[in-house]
Amino acid sequence: MDYKAFVFEDYCYDPAASTLRLHYRFSEGPRFEEQLVFDFTSRRLSLSGMQVLDRIFRLIFLLSGVSYYKAFVPKLLSCEAFALDKATARFVQTFYEKGLAEFAFTNALPLGGHLSFEADSAPAPAPIELDLPRSTLVPVGGGKDSIVTIECLRQGHDPVVLFSLGDAEPINACIRAADLPFVRVHRQLDNGLVELNRAGALNGHVPITGILSAIALACAVLCGCDTVAMSNEHSANAPNLTVDGLEVNHQFSKSLQFETDFAEYTERFVSPSLHYFSLLRPLSEIEIARRFANYPAYFGVFRSCNAAFKQSRAARRGHWCCNCPKCRFVFLALAPFVGKSELTGIFGGNLLDDRAQRDGFAQLCGLQEHKPFECVGETAESAAVMAHLADHPDWRADAVVRELSQTLALRQKGPTEYRALFEARHPHRVPARYLAMLDACS
Repeated sequence: MDYKAFVFEDYCYDPAASTLRLHYRFSEGPRFEEQLVFDFTSRRLSLSGMQVLDRIFRLIFLLSGVSYYKAFVPKLLSCEAFALDKATARFVQTFYEKGLAEFAFTNALPLGGHLSFEADSAPAPAPIELDLPRSTLVPVGGGKDSIVTIECLRQGHDPVVLFSLGDAEPINACIRAADLPFVRVHRQLDNGLVELNRAGALNGHVPITGILSAIALACAVLCGCDTVAMSNEHSANAPNLTVDGLEVNHQFSKSLQFETDFAEYTERFVSPSLHYFSLLRPLSEIEIARRFANYPAYFGVFRSCNAAFKQSRAARRGHWCCNCPKCRFVFLALAPFVGKSELTGIFGGNLLDDRAQRDGFAQLCGLQEHKPFECVGETAESAAVMAHLADHPDWRADAVVRELSQTLALRQKGPTEYRALFEARHPHRVPARYLAMLDACS
């Protein structure tokens, strides 16, 4: 269908039910209601606290609309709920354009200049100071990265509250293993979106981490935290490919660019008392894997495989699928640091000795067209680890290692590239106090 505009109709928060309702529609087309249930007891908020919370709810409203907008991608986006100032329109437009670059590429749509947010001449709101306790909210994704953040902050004796969006079992299991206070939010997408997708509406990847970040910010205000610490690493900055001079990055909303944009927007237009950054940004994926190997209590419960996080509960799998880019990358990243029998026990098999996995690992290592559209490390990281395993007594005889290391040997510069994965300190926005904790638990 060809609709003229996507409309942000209204939003409303019911404090008695701890529920935020978001309403959208296509002009002369289908309407949607999304619900967010804040499944925890909120602290009592001051008037300024309620004003800041409303600012964040507006941000959630604008960012969450991307899930519905993508069904028909009209060129115009219009906000009826409130006057959309130019600064906010610019921020959200960048989020949509760059966050939907993969979606546009896979659906053969223009990558840039396709959409426009209708902005108002109203000035952007002035930020509001809050008196918040010194405490850090850590989103838990069920994988190795957030576990490294949790244990780093625990070792630094910093007050921590865990946050989960949804209740997928790997997230629940990691929260239980961490044994720290936590808050949870349930996001219920409109069922009409599923029906539209079944009928042929456009579908594909959306920048979910950006939406999660805004929801986490609301939780920080509601439960009393002054900081949201993400667990996004340096490799999230690397695009999967470049088309017509425009980057396509599956992990845009995990990138340093988004982190910087989001943090600066929060400070300038929401509250300077709220802080947002990624603790692991200075590190490579392989350095994070090395650190994760120090926490065996999580080995039996963590899981990064997307099969565990499907929207439909019935479709969720209770173990690693062992046949996707995320399974392959995590297996490869942990191989130098976790004993072979223990690692194969975690996954239920040896992915590096399965010839059917060869092409998948080759793609991770940059030997095919582009990096998979998944949350995996840079191709140079994967290639350096694969080359390292060629000399590792536990892994060098495995089929995938033997076959790919021969090709990679012509490209690698020896052990130098592998060592650099642990020595590099990449660009970041980590405050000094947190950076000291990151260094102390290395």
